[in-house]
Amino acid sequence: MGLTLYEKLVERHCIHRFSDDELLLYVDRTVLNEYTSPQAFTGLRKAGRSVRRPEAALGVIDHVNPTDPDRVASMGDPEAELQVAYFRRNCDEFGIELIDILDPRQGIEHVIAPEEGFILPGMVVAAGDSHTTTYGALGALGFGIGTSDIEHCLATQALRYHRQKTMRIEVAGRVPVGLSAKDLIMHLVHALGAAGATGHAVEFSGSAIMGLSVEGRMTLANMAVELGARGVVIQPDDAVLEWLAGRKRVPQGTHWQAMESDLCNLVSDPDATFDAVHCFDAGDVSPMVSWGVSPDQALPVSQAVPEPEAQPTASRQEQARRAIAYMGLQPGRPLEGLEIDRAFIGSCTNSRIEDLRAAAAVVKGRQVAKGVRAMVVPGSGAVRRQAETEGLDTVFKAAGFEWRQPGCSMCLGMNPDILGPGERCASSTNRNFEGRQGAGGRTHLMSPSMVAAAAVTGRITDVRRLGVAR
Repeated sequence: MGLTLYEKLVERHCIHRFSDDELLLYVDRTVLNEYTSPQAFTGLRKAGRSVRRPEAALGVIDHVNPTDPDRVASMGDPEAELQVAYFRRNCDEFGIELIDILDPRQGIEHVIAPEEGFILPGMVVAAGDSHTTTYGALGALGFGIGTSDIEHCLATQALRYHRQKTMRIEVAGRVPVGLSAKDLIMHLVHALGAAGATGHAVEFSGSAIMGLSVEGRMTLANMAVELGARGVVIQPDDAVLEWLAGRKRVPQGTHWQAMESDLCNLVSDPDATFDAVHCFDAGDVSPMVSWGVSPDQALPVSQAVPEPEAQPTASRQEQARRAIAYMGLQPGRPLEGLEIDRAFIGSCTNSRIEDLRAAAAVVKGRQVAKGVRAMVVPGSGAVRRQAETEGLDTVFKAAGFEWRQPGCSMCLGMNPDILGPGERCASSTNRNFEGRQGAGGRTHLMSPSMVAAAAVTGRITDVRRLGVAR
Protein backbone atom coordinates (compact mmCIF):
# COMPACT_ATOMS: atom_id res chain seq x y z
CA MET A 1 0.00 0.00 0.00
CA GLY A 2 1.28 3.47 -0.90
CA LEU A 3 2.13 6.23 1.57
CA THR A 4 0.81 9.75 1.95
CA LEU A 5 3.28 12.63 1.86
CA TYR A 6 2.86 13.04 5.61
CA GLU A 7 3.64 9.37 6.19
CA LYS A 8 6.72 9.60 3.98
CA LEU A 9 8.09 12.55 5.94
CA VAL A 10 7.46 10.80 9.24
CA GLU A 11 9.12 7.60 7.99
CA ARG A 12 12.15 9.51 6.72
CA HIS A 13 12.63 11.12 10.13
CA CYS A 14 11.90 8.09 12.31
CA ILE A 15 14.83 7.30 14.63
CA HIS A 16 13.15 4.63 16.75
CA ARG A 17 9.68 3.07 17.05
CA PHE A 18 8.11 2.63 20.46
CA SER A 19 4.91 1.28 18.88
CA ASP A 20 2.94 1.63 15.67
CA ASP A 21 1.83 5.13 16.66
CA GLU A 22 4.67 6.31 18.93
CA LEU A 23 8.14 7.02 17.62
CA LEU A 24 11.24 9.10 18.14
CA LEU A 25 11.20 11.71 15.39
CA TYR A 26 14.23 13.64 14.14
CA VAL A 27 13.61 17.39 13.84
CA ASP A 28 15.48 19.33 11.14
CA ARG A 29 14.72 22.86 12.31
CA THR A 30 13.18 24.80 15.15
CA VAL A 31 12.34 28.49 15.41
CA LEU A 32 12.36 30.16 18.82
CA ASN A 33 10.72 33.33 20.10
CA GLU A 34 10.98 35.34 23.29
CA TYR A 35 7.55 34.29 24.54
CA THR A 36 7.51 30.48 24.45
CA SER A 37 11.20 29.59 24.94
CA PRO A 38 12.31 30.88 28.40
CA GLN A 39 11.31 27.83 30.47
CA ALA A 40 12.97 25.52 27.95
CA PHE A 41 16.33 27.26 28.35
CA THR A 42 15.93 27.34 32.11
CA GLY A 43 15.37 23.58 32.03
CA LEU A 44 18.52 23.06 29.97
CA ARG A 45 20.58 25.04 32.48
CA LYS A 46 19.20 23.17 35.48
CA ALA A 47 20.00 19.84 33.82
CA GLY A 48 23.45 20.99 32.70
CA ARG A 49 22.63 20.26 29.05
CA SER A 50 23.75 22.04 25.89
CA VAL A 51 21.91 22.59 22.62
CA ARG A 52 22.75 19.66 20.35
CA ARG A 53 22.66 21.54 17.03
CA PRO A 54 22.59 25.32 17.55
CA GLU A 55 22.72 25.88 13.78
CA ALA A 56 19.36 24.08 13.45
CA ALA A 57 17.64 26.73 15.57
CA LEU A 58 16.81 30.34 14.78
CA GLY A 59 15.81 32.93 17.38
CA VAL A 60 13.34 35.70 16.51
CA ILE A 61 11.93 38.53 18.63
CA ASP A 62 8.39 39.18 17.42
CA HIS A 63 5.60 38.80 20.01
CA VAL A 64 6.17 41.54 22.60
CA ASN A 65 7.97 44.26 20.66
CA PRO A 66 6.33 47.60 19.79
CA THR A 67 5.84 48.33 16.08
CA ASP A 68 6.05 52.13 16.22
CA PRO A 69 7.19 53.66 12.90
CA ASP A 70 10.45 54.84 14.49
CA ARG A 71 12.06 51.70 15.87
CA VAL A 72 14.14 51.72 19.05
CA ALA A 73 15.80 48.89 20.96
CA SER A 74 13.63 49.29 24.06
CA MET A 75 10.45 47.26 24.48
CA GLY A 76 8.84 50.09 26.43
CA ASP A 77 7.52 47.67 29.06
CA PRO A 78 9.52 46.24 32.00
CA GLU A 79 8.16 42.68 31.69
CA ALA A 80 8.68 42.60 27.93
CA GLU A 81 12.18 44.00 28.46
CA LEU A 82 12.99 41.13 30.84
CA GLN A 83 11.66 38.53 28.39
CA VAL A 84 13.74 39.91 25.54
CA ALA A 85 16.87 40.31 27.67
CA TYR A 86 16.62 36.68 28.83
CA PHE A 87 16.07 35.52 25.26
CA ARG A 88 19.16 37.40 24.10
CA ARG A 89 21.19 35.83 26.90
CA ASN A 90 19.91 32.37 26.02
CA CYS A 91 20.70 32.66 22.33
CA ASP A 92 24.14 34.06 23.09
CA GLU A 93 25.11 31.42 25.67
CA PHE A 94 23.78 28.47 23.67
CA GLY A 95 25.18 29.65 20.33
CA ILE A 96 21.86 30.23 18.54
CA GLU A 97 21.59 32.93 15.90
CA LEU A 98 19.21 35.69 16.98
CA ILE A 99 17.39 38.09 14.71
CA ASP A 100 17.19 40.91 17.23
CA ILE A 101 14.88 43.89 17.27
CA LEU A 102 17.23 46.24 15.38
CA ASP A 103 18.31 43.59 12.87
CA PRO A 104 17.18 44.68 9.38
CA ARG A 105 15.63 41.21 8.91
CA GLN A 106 13.51 41.42 12.08
CA GLY A 107 9.89 40.41 11.87
CA ILE A 108 7.48 37.54 12.50
CA GLU A 109 9.06 34.10 12.81
CA HIS A 110 6.76 32.42 10.28
CA VAL A 111 7.58 35.10 7.71
CA ILE A 112 11.31 35.29 8.40
CA ALA A 113 12.13 31.57 8.51
CA PRO A 114 10.89 30.84 4.96
CA GLU A 115 12.30 34.02 3.43
CA GLU A 116 15.69 33.24 4.98
CA GLY A 117 15.63 29.84 3.26
CA PHE A 118 15.71 28.22 6.71
CA ILE A 119 12.79 25.90 5.81
CA LEU A 120 13.14 23.50 2.87
CA PRO A 121 10.98 20.82 1.22
CA GLY A 122 11.10 17.48 3.01
CA MET A 123 12.01 18.88 6.42
CA VAL A 124 10.33 18.32 9.78
CA VAL A 125 10.00 21.59 11.72
CA ALA A 126 8.78 21.74 15.33
CA ALA A 127 8.50 25.05 17.15
CA GLY A 128 6.79 26.66 20.10
CA ASP A 129 4.00 28.30 18.14
CA SER A 130 0.88 26.61 16.80
CA HIS A 131 1.14 28.39 13.45
CA THR A 132 4.31 26.46 12.63
CA THR A 133 1.96 24.63 10.23
CA THR A 134 2.76 27.53 7.86
CA TYR A 135 5.83 25.63 6.63
CA GLY A 136 3.66 22.96 5.03
CA ALA A 137 3.39 25.39 2.11
CA LEU A 138 7.02 24.55 1.23
CA GLY A 139 6.55 20.80 1.42
CA ALA A 140 7.85 20.58 5.00
CA LEU A 141 5.95 19.08 7.93
CA GLY A 142 5.53 21.83 10.52
CA PHE A 143 3.75 21.62 13.87
CA GLY A 144 3.65 23.43 17.19
CA ILE A 145 5.07 22.00 20.42
CA GLY A 146 4.98 22.90 24.11
CA THR A 147 7.77 24.22 26.31
CA SER A 148 8.94 20.82 27.62
CA ASP A 149 9.17 19.56 24.04
CA ILE A 150 11.15 22.66 23.03
CA GLU A 151 13.67 21.79 25.74
CA HIS A 152 13.84 18.16 24.60
CA CYS A 153 14.20 19.19 20.96
CA LEU A 154 17.01 21.61 21.72
CA ALA A 155 18.88 19.02 23.78
CA THR A 156 18.45 16.03 21.45
CA GLN A 157 17.26 17.31 18.05
CA ALA A 158 14.43 14.78 18.39
CA LEU A 159 10.96 14.41 19.87
CA ARG A 160 8.78 11.60 21.12
CA TYR A 161 6.04 11.87 18.54
CA HIS A 162 2.51 10.50 18.23
CA ARG A 163 1.64 9.64 14.64
CA GLN A 164 -1.43 11.54 13.44
CA LYS A 165 -4.29 10.31 11.33
CA THR A 166 -4.25 11.56 7.74
CA MET A 167 -6.73 13.86 6.02
CA ARG A 168 -6.79 15.08 2.46
CA ILE A 169 -8.62 18.32 1.68
CA GLU A 170 -8.95 18.60 -2.07
CA VAL A 171 -10.09 21.84 -3.66
CA ALA A 172 -10.89 21.81 -7.37
CA GLY A 173 -11.23 24.75 -9.75
CA ARG A 174 -9.76 28.19 -9.18
CA VAL A 175 -10.26 30.82 -6.49
CA PRO A 176 -12.52 33.48 -8.07
CA VAL A 177 -11.01 36.79 -9.16
CA GLY A 178 -10.97 39.30 -6.31
CA LEU A 179 -10.76 36.59 -3.66
CA SER A 180 -7.73 35.14 -1.91
CA ALA A 181 -6.26 32.19 -0.04
CA LYS A 182 -7.61 33.79 3.17
CA ASP A 183 -11.17 33.57 1.86
CA LEU A 184 -10.53 29.96 0.86
CA ILE A 185 -9.19 28.82 4.23
CA MET A 186 -11.93 30.67 6.12
CA HIS A 187 -14.45 28.90 3.87
CA LEU A 188 -12.89 25.54 4.73
CA VAL A 189 -12.74 26.27 8.47
CA HIS A 190 -16.39 27.33 8.42
CA ALA A 191 -17.40 24.19 6.50
CA LEU A 192 -15.42 21.65 8.57
CA GLY A 193 -15.48 23.33 11.96
CA ALA A 194 -12.77 24.32 14.43
CA ALA A 195 -12.34 20.66 15.41
CA GLY A 196 -12.78 19.27 11.90
CA ALA A 197 -9.17 18.08 11.59
CA THR A 198 -8.43 17.32 15.25
CA GLY A 199 -5.96 14.46 15.52
CA HIS A 200 -5.06 14.68 11.83
CA ALA A 201 -2.24 15.88 9.65
CA VAL A 202 -3.83 17.61 6.67
CA GLU A 203 -2.65 17.45 3.07
CA PHE A 204 -4.09 20.14 0.81
CA SER A 205 -4.36 19.18 -2.84
CA GLY A 206 -6.27 19.94 -6.02
CA SER A 207 -6.01 22.45 -8.84
CA ALA A 208 -7.15 25.39 -6.68
CA ILE A 209 -4.40 24.72 -4.14
CA MET A 210 -1.63 24.27 -6.67
CA GLY A 211 -2.89 27.39 -8.47
CA LEU A 212 -2.15 29.50 -5.41
CA SER A 213 1.11 31.39 -5.11
CA VAL A 214 3.57 30.08 -2.53
CA GLU A 215 2.61 32.98 -0.26
CA GLY A 216 -1.05 32.08 -0.68
CA ARG A 217 -0.25 28.50 0.30
CA MET A 218 1.43 29.85 3.44
CA THR A 219 -1.79 31.62 4.38
CA LEU A 220 -3.70 28.38 3.84
CA ALA A 221 -1.26 26.23 5.83
CA ASN A 222 -1.02 28.85 8.57
CA MET A 223 -4.75 28.85 9.31
CA ALA A 224 -5.19 25.09 8.95
CA VAL A 225 -4.39 24.88 12.64
CA GLU A 226 -7.78 26.60 13.16
CA LEU A 227 -9.27 23.33 11.89
CA GLY A 228 -7.49 21.53 14.70
CA ALA A 229 -4.81 20.17 12.34
CA ARG A 230 -1.62 18.90 14.02
CA GLY A 231 0.44 19.24 10.89
CA VAL A 232 0.05 20.40 7.29
CA VAL A 233 1.71 19.39 4.04
CA ILE A 234 1.32 20.58 0.46
CA GLN A 235 3.18 18.85 -2.36
CA PRO A 236 6.17 21.04 -3.29
CA ASP A 237 6.40 21.93 -6.98
CA ASP A 238 8.44 24.13 -9.32
CA ALA A 239 6.78 27.24 -7.87
CA VAL A 240 8.30 26.38 -4.48
CA LEU A 241 11.75 25.94 -6.02
CA GLU A 242 11.45 29.27 -7.83
CA TRP A 243 10.39 30.97 -4.59
CA LEU A 244 13.34 29.48 -2.68
CA ALA A 245 16.03 30.02 -5.31
CA GLY A 246 18.76 32.41 -4.22
CA ARG A 247 17.66 32.80 -0.62
CA LYS A 248 20.38 33.09 1.99
CA ARG A 249 20.38 29.59 3.52
CA VAL A 250 19.16 27.58 0.56
CA PRO A 251 21.73 24.96 -0.54
CA GLN A 252 23.70 25.55 -3.71
CA GLY A 253 25.31 23.41 -6.40
CA THR A 254 24.99 19.65 -5.97
CA HIS A 255 22.98 20.08 -2.77
CA TRP A 256 20.39 22.17 -4.64
CA GLN A 257 20.32 19.58 -7.43
CA ALA A 258 19.74 16.81 -4.88
CA MET A 259 16.84 18.74 -3.35
CA GLU A 260 15.42 19.42 -6.80
CA SER A 261 15.67 15.73 -7.74
CA ASP A 262 13.98 14.69 -4.50
CA LEU A 263 10.92 16.79 -5.25
CA CYS A 264 9.35 13.95 -7.26
CA ASN A 265 9.39 11.80 -4.10
CA LEU A 266 7.63 14.41 -1.99
CA VAL A 267 4.16 13.46 -3.13
CA SER A 268 1.48 11.08 -1.90
CA ASP A 269 1.51 7.78 -3.76
CA PRO A 270 -1.45 7.19 -6.11
CA ASP A 271 -2.60 4.25 -3.99
CA ALA A 272 -2.13 6.00 -0.64
CA THR A 273 -5.09 5.80 1.72
CA PHE A 274 -6.24 8.71 3.86
CA ASP A 275 -8.26 8.34 7.04
CA ALA A 276 -10.53 11.17 5.88
CA VAL A 277 -11.08 12.94 2.58
CA HIS A 278 -13.01 16.16 1.95
CA CYS A 279 -13.63 17.67 -1.48
CA PHE A 280 -14.52 21.28 -2.27
CA ASP A 281 -14.95 23.53 -5.29
CA ALA A 282 -13.14 26.86 -5.16
CA GLY A 283 -15.94 28.38 -7.22
CA ASP A 284 -18.16 28.20 -4.13
CA VAL A 285 -15.91 30.55 -2.15
CA SER A 286 -17.07 34.09 -1.35
CA PRO A 287 -15.42 36.95 0.57
CA MET A 288 -15.52 35.70 4.15
CA VAL A 289 -16.01 37.54 7.46
CA SER A 290 -16.09 36.13 10.98
CA TRP A 291 -19.03 37.10 13.17
CA GLY A 292 -18.15 35.29 16.42
CA VAL A 293 -15.24 34.36 18.65
CA SER A 294 -13.93 31.28 16.87
CA PRO A 295 -12.52 31.15 13.33
CA ASP A 296 -15.27 28.74 12.26
CA GLN A 297 -17.91 31.29 13.27
CA ALA A 298 -17.65 32.96 9.88
CA LEU A 299 -19.85 33.46 6.83
CA PRO A 300 -19.81 35.06 3.37
CA VAL A 301 -19.99 38.84 3.71
CA SER A 302 -23.38 38.82 1.96
CA GLN A 303 -24.98 36.90 4.83
CA ALA A 304 -26.26 37.90 8.26
CA VAL A 305 -25.41 37.07 11.86
CA PRO A 306 -27.02 33.64 12.38
CA GLU A 307 -29.85 32.75 14.73
CA PRO A 308 -28.40 30.66 17.58
CA GLU A 309 -31.35 28.29 17.35
CA ALA A 310 -30.25 27.37 13.83
CA GLN A 311 -27.08 25.73 15.21
CA PRO A 312 -27.18 21.91 15.15
CA THR A 313 -26.62 21.17 18.87
CA ALA A 314 -27.50 22.72 22.22
CA SER A 315 -23.83 23.40 22.97
CA ARG A 316 -23.32 25.10 19.61
CA GLN A 317 -26.43 27.20 20.22
CA GLU A 318 -25.06 28.34 23.58
CA GLN A 319 -21.67 29.11 21.99
CA ALA A 320 -23.42 31.21 19.36
CA ARG A 321 -25.42 33.14 21.96
CA ARG A 322 -22.27 33.90 23.95
CA ALA A 323 -20.35 34.93 20.83
CA ILE A 324 -23.10 37.22 19.58
CA ALA A 325 -23.39 38.87 22.99
CA TYR A 326 -19.63 39.39 23.25
CA MET A 327 -19.46 40.83 19.74
CA GLY A 328 -22.34 43.22 20.43
CA LEU A 329 -24.41 41.92 17.52
CA GLN A 330 -27.98 40.86 16.89
CA PRO A 331 -29.12 37.73 15.06
CA GLY A 332 -30.27 38.56 11.57
CA ARG A 333 -28.15 41.69 11.32
CA PRO A 334 -26.35 41.81 7.92
CA LEU A 335 -22.57 41.53 8.21
CA GLU A 336 -22.04 44.02 5.41
CA GLY A 337 -22.42 47.56 6.66
CA LEU A 338 -21.29 46.82 10.21
CA GLU A 339 -19.26 49.87 11.33
CA ILE A 340 -15.68 49.40 12.51
CA ASP A 341 -13.29 51.37 14.73
CA ARG A 342 -9.98 49.81 13.71
CA ALA A 343 -8.46 48.13 10.65
CA PHE A 344 -5.38 45.94 10.89
CA ILE A 345 -3.32 44.42 8.07
CA GLY A 346 -0.57 42.14 9.36
CA SER A 347 0.18 38.88 11.28
CA CYS A 348 1.90 35.65 10.25
CA THR A 349 -1.19 34.89 8.16
CA ASN A 350 -1.30 37.98 5.95
CA SER A 351 1.70 40.30 6.15
CA ARG A 352 3.73 39.23 3.11
CA ILE A 353 4.35 41.36 0.05
CA GLU A 354 1.51 39.74 -1.88
CA ASP A 355 -0.91 40.67 0.93
CA LEU A 356 0.27 44.28 1.01
CA ARG A 357 -0.03 44.59 -2.76
CA ALA A 358 -3.62 43.35 -2.66
CA ALA A 359 -4.55 45.79 0.09
CA ALA A 360 -2.78 48.72 -1.57
CA ALA A 361 -4.72 48.08 -4.80
CA VAL A 362 -7.94 48.69 -2.84
CA VAL A 363 -6.62 51.67 -0.89
CA LYS A 364 -5.04 53.56 -3.81
CA GLY A 365 -6.79 56.87 -4.43
CA ARG A 366 -9.02 56.48 -1.37
CA GLN A 367 -8.98 57.74 2.21
CA VAL A 368 -9.40 55.92 5.51
CA ALA A 369 -12.90 56.67 6.77
CA LYS A 370 -13.36 59.27 9.49
CA GLY A 371 -13.12 57.74 12.96
CA VAL A 372 -11.22 54.63 11.83
CA ARG A 373 -7.64 53.97 12.91
CA ALA A 374 -5.91 51.84 10.26
CA MET A 375 -2.53 50.11 10.53
CA VAL A 376 -0.25 48.15 8.22
CA VAL A 377 2.44 46.04 9.89
CA PRO A 378 4.73 44.24 7.39
CA GLY A 379 5.79 40.73 8.33
CA SER A 380 9.52 41.39 8.16
CA GLY A 381 12.15 43.98 7.39
CA ALA A 382 12.55 42.47 3.94
CA VAL A 383 8.82 42.76 3.23
CA ARG A 384 8.82 46.35 4.48
CA ARG A 385 11.73 47.32 2.24
CA GLN A 386 10.20 45.61 -0.79
CA ALA A 387 6.92 47.42 -0.19
CA GLU A 388 8.75 50.75 0.06
CA THR A 389 10.65 50.00 -3.15
CA GLU A 390 7.30 49.45 -4.88
CA GLY A 391 5.79 52.60 -3.35
CA LEU A 392 3.15 50.73 -1.36
CA ASP A 393 4.05 52.62 1.80
CA THR A 394 3.28 55.88 0.01
CA VAL A 395 -0.13 54.54 -1.03
CA PHE A 396 -0.99 53.51 2.52
CA LYS A 397 0.28 56.69 4.17
CA ALA A 398 -1.46 58.93 1.64
CA ALA A 399 -4.73 57.17 2.48
CA GLY A 400 -4.24 57.67 6.24
CA PHE A 401 -2.87 54.26 7.27
CA GLU A 402 -0.09 53.99 9.83
CA TRP A 403 2.97 52.40 8.20
CA ARG A 404 4.66 50.53 11.05
CA GLN A 405 7.66 48.35 11.83
CA PRO A 406 7.47 44.51 11.72
CA GLY A 407 6.13 42.32 14.52
CA CYS A 408 3.15 40.26 15.63
CA SER A 409 1.45 43.52 16.58
CA MET A 410 -2.35 43.40 16.84
CA CYS A 411 -2.60 39.68 16.21
CA LEU A 412 -2.47 39.19 19.98
CA GLY A 413 -2.50 41.37 23.06
CA MET A 414 1.15 40.95 24.07
CA ASN A 415 2.43 44.36 22.95
CA PRO A 416 1.20 47.97 22.83
CA ASP A 417 -0.89 47.39 19.66
CA ILE A 418 -4.20 46.41 21.28
CA LEU A 419 -7.90 47.16 21.00
CA GLY A 420 -9.80 49.02 23.68
CA PRO A 421 -12.90 47.44 25.26
CA GLY A 422 -15.75 47.38 22.75
CA GLU A 423 -13.63 48.46 19.79
CA ARG A 424 -14.51 46.62 16.59
CA CYS A 425 -11.64 45.66 14.28
CA ALA A 426 -11.47 44.43 10.71
CA SER A 427 -8.41 42.20 10.93
CA SER A 428 -6.31 40.06 8.60
CA THR A 429 -5.21 37.88 11.54
CA ASN A 430 -5.94 34.21 12.23
CA ARG A 431 -7.88 34.18 15.50
CA ASN A 432 -10.86 36.08 16.86
CA PHE A 433 -10.99 34.67 20.39
CA GLU A 434 -12.44 36.78 23.20
CA GLY A 435 -9.82 39.34 24.18
CA ARG A 436 -7.28 38.08 21.65
CA GLN A 437 -6.54 41.62 20.39
CA GLY A 438 -7.15 43.26 23.76
CA ALA A 439 -9.59 42.86 26.64
CA GLY A 440 -13.12 43.42 25.36
CA GLY A 441 -11.95 43.91 21.77
CA ARG A 442 -14.14 42.59 18.95
CA THR A 443 -12.35 41.02 16.00
CA HIS A 444 -13.73 40.29 12.53
CA LEU A 445 -11.36 38.10 10.50
CA MET A 446 -11.11 38.73 6.77
CA SER A 447 -8.61 39.00 3.92
CA PRO A 448 -6.22 41.97 3.57
CA SER A 449 -8.22 43.39 0.68
CA MET A 450 -11.42 43.10 2.71
CA VAL A 451 -9.70 44.89 5.63
CA ALA A 452 -8.65 47.62 3.21
CA ALA A 453 -12.23 47.94 1.95
CA ALA A 454 -13.52 48.22 5.51
CA ALA A 455 -10.90 50.84 6.34
CA VAL A 456 -11.84 53.18 3.49
CA THR A 457 -15.61 52.75 3.85
CA GLY A 458 -15.72 52.66 7.65
CA ARG A 459 -17.74 49.47 7.66
CA ILE A 460 -17.52 45.83 6.60
CA THR A 461 -17.81 45.93 2.82
CA ASP A 462 -17.69 43.39 0.02
CA VAL A 463 -14.42 44.45 -1.63
CA ARG A 464 -15.84 43.55 -5.04
CA ARG A 465 -18.14 46.58 -4.75
CA LEU A 466 -15.10 48.83 -5.00
CA GLY A 467 -14.26 47.58 -8.49
CA VAL A 468 -10.82 46.25 -7.64
CA ALA A 469 -9.92 42.93 -9.25
CA ARG A 470 -6.60 41.17 -8.64
